[in-house]
Amino acid sequence: MIFDKLLSWFSVDMGIDLGTCNTLVCVRGEGIVLNEPSVVAVRKGTNQVLLNGTAVGTKAKEMLGKTPGTISAIRPMKDGVISDFDVTEAMLAYFIRKVSGKSRLFAPRVVIAVPSGITAVERKAVFDSAARAGARKVYLIEEPMAAAMGAGLPVGEPTASMIVDIGGGTTDVAIISLGGMVTCEALRVAGDEFDEAIIGHMKKNYGLTIGEQTAERIKIEIGSAKKLDKELTLDVRGRDMVSGLPRKVVVGSEEIREALLEPVSQIVEVVLHTLENAEAELSADLVDNGIVLAGGGALLRGIGDVIEERTGLSVRIADDPLTCVARGTAIYLENLEEWRATMDSDSDDS
Repeated sequence: MIFDKLLSWFSVDMGIDLGTCNTLVCVRGEGIVLNEPSVVAVRKGTNQVLLNGTAVGTKAKEMLGKTPGTISAIRPMKDGVISDFDVTEAMLAYFIRKVSGKSRLFAPRVVIAVPSGITAVERKAVFDSAARAGARKVYLIEEPMAAAMGAGLPVGEPTASMIVDIGGGTTDVAIISLGGMVTCEALRVAGDEFDEAIIGHMKKNYGLTIGEQTAERIKIEIGSAKKLDKELTLDVRGRDMVSGLPRKVVVGSEEIREALLEPVSQIVEVVLHTLENAEAELSADLVDNGIVLAGGGALLRGIGDVIEERTGLSVRIADDPLTCVARGTAIYLENLEEWRATMDSDSDDS
């Protein structure tokens, strides 16, 4: 272990939030050093990554829906887990090389956040992908714990902290005390389902086909979970399903809120279910401590107000909720031995 600590001086150890939509990398003392889409461009019908692995992240996302017949821009993560092992490995290797640089003598130690509800097989897939991608040692931490640590919650203290991490593929809800998750629920409904609901709404109500990037723009610019003081509108462009020609329509925030009602309701229900399963003493703490929201879904207008109304507890959005998980992995890495003594985490030497 002493030797391993010495090696860390000659490597760029990193924490990774391997998300369905975006991958973030955090390095000790430097903060977030990489934030790119979890997208890879490959030759159609193969797992061959284009341009020696450089068609990854931002460059690859720009290709979504715009590629010629010989190229596919794909997202190798689905619902927070690996759906394409080889492509995920290539993506991780590219990100690790990009952060580590070529001058480092030793491969890095890597902490990766994983959804709390994934199976042992899915955990192994993440672990093996990181090891094959060039990590010297691999440690896994569950996303709600990482999010709580990144949000600055007192996870090691004998008081209840509740985190709701709404990512791209999964929503993780956990109550944490004394360095462990006392109760936890995972739901494979999150930001991606918001986008899919918007795509479905545009097809059903306007006969308009739109892509993932357009749906995401609608969600960000006019999406909401609660009635707005001033409702918004947005010009949306897509392909007419009948004529096949480009067409523009004006969409209002009221109808997008209606489209998002089902996935938002599912998230609220899992929050309520988690609270119902909490011990009485933990519930008592939450009356004072409230609930903290993290992840990109926390930025949906009014979602905190909806959860507050349904639970009766105060709800706040973490500072920079998009980076909470990544920052939490870095905190875990900085205090590795202390946390591994109290948390049931995976590693290559456990």
